[in-house]
Amino acid sequence: MGQRNARLFCAACRAYERAKGDSLAEPLIRAALALGLPVREARSTVASTARRTNRDVAH
Repeated sequence: MGQRNARLFCAACRAYERAKGDSLAEPLIRAALALGLPVREARSTVASTARRTNRDVAH
């Protein structure tokens, strides 16, 4: 897992743990894209985080 991906995963985990993941998913993805993470990888990382925290994210 690359550094950008790992940071996105950690940020998404914190958001979902605080019950704010659904509202922060798209801003987190946009931030990751701005840092050069490919869209598919960013969306996959946030979706994986949502699944791990028993939530689902729309693609």
